[in-house]
Amino acid sequence: MCANKFSNHNSNSIPVIMARDLQKSFGDKSVFSNLEFDIYQQDRIGLVGLNGTGKTTLANILFGSIQADKGTIERMKEPYRIGFLHQSADYSVSDIHDPDQSPVEEILHQASRLGLSKLHEWKPERLDSLSGGERLKLSLAKVWSSKPDMLILDEPTNHLDLHGIEWLVGEIGQFSGPVMIISHDRHFLDQAVRRIFELQEGILTMYDGNYTAYREQKQKNYDDQLHQFNVQQREIDRIENQMANLKNWSEKAHRESTKGGSPSENRQMGFKEYHRVKAKKMDQQVKSKMKRLQQELDKNKIEKPAEEAKVHFQFDSSGKRGKRIIQAKNLSKSFGDRTLFKDSQFYIKHGEKIGILGSNGAGKTTFIRMLLEEISPSDGELWISSTLKIAYLNQDINDLPLAKNAIEALDLSEREQIYKARTLLANLGMKEAKLKQPIGQLSMGERIRVKLTDMLLKEYDVLILDEPTNHLDLPSREKFEKTLKEFSGTLIIISHDLYFLEKLSTRLLVFEENKITRYEMNLKEFRMKPGRSKQEKVHDSTKEQIMVIDNRINAILGELSQLVPGDRKYDQLDKEFNDLLNEKRTLLKQ
Repeated sequence: MCANKFSNHNSNSIPVIMARDLQKSFGDKSVFSNLEFDIYQQDRIGLVGLNGTGKTTLANILFGSIQADKGTIERMKEPYRIGFLHQSADYSVSDIHDPDQSPVEEILHQASRLGLSKLHEWKPERLDSLSGGERLKLSLAKVWSSKPDMLILDEPTNHLDLHGIEWLVGEIGQFSGPVMIISHDRHFLDQAVRRIFELQEGILTMYDGNYTAYREQKQKNYDDQLHQFNVQQREIDRIENQMANLKNWSEKAHRESTKGGSPSENRQMGFKEYHRVKAKKMDQQVKSKMKRLQQELDKNKIEKPAEEAKVHFQFDSSGKRGKRIIQAKNLSKSFGDRTLFKDSQFYIKHGEKIGILGSNGAGKTTFIRMLLEEISPSDGELWISSTLKIAYLNQDINDLPLAKNAIEALDLSEREQIYKARTLLANLGMKEAKLKQPIGQLSMGERIRVKLTDMLLKEYDVLILDEPTNHLDLPSREKFEKTLKEFSGTLIIISHDLYFLEKLSTRLLVFEENKITRYEMNLKEFRMKPGRSKQEKVHDSTKEQIMVIDNRINAILGELSQLVPGDRKYDQLDKEFNDLLNEKRTLLKQ
């Protein structure tokens, strides 16, 4: 349910954080003003909004690393420890031995639960060359091991594999304090949150439910407001037509009042006086209707609802190629004594939409570098059609020239190309003022837009997309995936955004057991295919049910903390708690 400022939360709960009248500006640009909200002990909040609307700024204000220009934040206790996972693709491992951090053993234990099980055995040089996913897992482990009262997670699923995402959802469900998540991962938000805070044009609106419920309610609100706006517009048109008719009649009456008739007609009918009175009455009616209309609009004017930012993409694929454009025979790749994959046979056809699956460190990015001919196979053959034009969007957005603005970074000279680039950037939600700022001052989402624009301006046959939706806001993600469906060339996609991958990929290359295997199926079919482990089937077929149970268990624990044994309600909740635990155990045994 949507609220104008406050969502109707459990009235028996006591907020652990109360924010009132928060305001923040940078220079002459206001980010937001008059923000008011409460956060409760069991809250699981998704903070959503377009890139650049102030989500990370608000998170930093809650954390305490940035001060609001105005307003107050009251916490249930002091000190109130917040664990903050910052948005970055360059997590540091150098401070793992920092005495202010949690004990190394605790961090390594948490990291092992995320899939870094052999971290104890890794040599120092291995720690220095962690992949983006491995660095993120270690950073998450450090946040968890700090024993925080509250969690703020800024894009926590970027670079996480499926196992890591499922672990994170489970840990969030069991965490005893509130969790605020800034994420553009719709699948993750649906599982992990129960409230949505939407930050848009400096205004915070709260919705109850997960991401899907929020989108449905937001669409309903839009449809309702548009309907009311159209009804009011029709009423305005009706009244304005009445006034127009009255004005016409009044003008005619004024003309008749000055029109000369015969002396006998004027004497018998009082012709001129009659039309003067008639014209005066009509003038009064027009003024009265106009006044009533203005009063109604001043009191109850309904604005036309703003449509979401339109994002347009344009793709071209030059010419048709042969059926098979990429083929591997006995493909192998090793680094020293570490084998990523070996003896792999597969192919990719023109026009196919290929999803790449595999755990962090399985060799997915290495395979992409082989496609780009940056590194060679250790053994076997990887044949790539010599006529292919390949565009690559990687997860590193730090390779843009930071001192140049967007247009300069695109290195365009022709007027037509510059105009097209400006149009593309505008369609991606980049304000004109942003185009004049150095890349170094842009957010990660805005830098991705620059890289996307560079890609869209080129002709290509194959798009290699390595985590393409990282840092993109939700409207851009949705429009991007719709447009990619229409792309006639070949897509090769690495993504942990399950919605994005399920909608686009029709075939899979799976990195498992040191091999790359091609599957003639989409992601949904693969996850349900016979032969998967019992634990995997539990995750895929019952995880939504388990999440519902976990959410209810957390809610019960919150209520029990405010009651004492012996209360009638305490006994009822205690029984429900034990029943839910038994139900969860049964599901996990399936």
